[in-house]
Amino acid sequence: MIKLMYITNDKSIAKVVDEAGVERVFVDMEYIGKDKRQGGKDTVQNRHTAEDARAIKGVLKNAELLVRCNPIHGATAQYSSSKEEIDAIVESGADIIMLPYFKTVEEVKTFIDLVGGRAKTFPLVETPEAVELIDEILELDGIDEIFVGLNDLSLGYGMRFMFELLADGTVERLCNKFKAKGIPYGFGGIASLGKGLLHSELVIGEHYRLGSTSAILSRSFCNADKIGDIEKIKEIFDIELNKIRAFENDCELGKIDFEQNRASVGIAVANIVEELRG
Repeated sequence: MIKLMYITNDKSIAKVVDEAGVERVFVDMEYIGKDKRQGGKDTVQNRHTAEDARAIKGVLKNAELLVRCNPIHGATAQYSSSKEEIDAIVESGADIIMLPYFKTVEEVKTFIDLVGGRAKTFPLVETPEAVELIDEILELDGIDEIFVGLNDLSLGYGMRFMFELLADGTVERLCNKFKAKGIPYGFGGIASLGKGLLHSELVIGEHYRLGSTSAILSRSFCNADKIGDIEKIKEIFDIELNKIRAFENDCELGKIDFEQNRASVGIAVANIVEELRG
């Protein structure tokens, strides 16, 4: 089964997510540069903290704690450097640390060195520059997993829809490189079945075709900020997560024609892009 991640800094929601069987609770501390590159887009820009991460860690019984730090940086209002920020994340109890928005090999190397084996490293490929340098990046020792961030990467290429990267073969080319190095990998987000501009069934089928092992549960799966009612949130996770797992079981049993699924993704993405242009 795909390791699913859900972003929250709310302990009550984290407890629900953990009990529902989501493998990773995701605390998102990244904010540097997000306003500029995502301005005007319908995206979430979180301001989670290491204190949030510590609190979330305290309620988890099964899930791993994943924390996204900021890109490699100097002094900010909260930390004197990336070293201080990553040290705080490690001290919070993070099992996995994700590095976003890097453009050079040196940034990834610095990140690996700063983590220093105290947590798993999880670089997030979401710039065209990172794609160009991916062979060199994958030569580095110390990458535990890797993820393709479709939203920012599609913005970097000037695309209208993030799943264009799935339809045009970019994600597949990257996945093949990760696979060749024996590094676990994932990409993008998953909505509830039947939801999302590109329906979740098509996206999950591509995860299985490409050998992906991780994905984020998107706001289309459960937008907890808008729902508010913790019992309703629990119901969504109990019902909708079971539907996703049942569909994954069909994928594992060979009940899904992956080549047909790939063709359907291409047609659906082309239609969505045409509608967005219109």
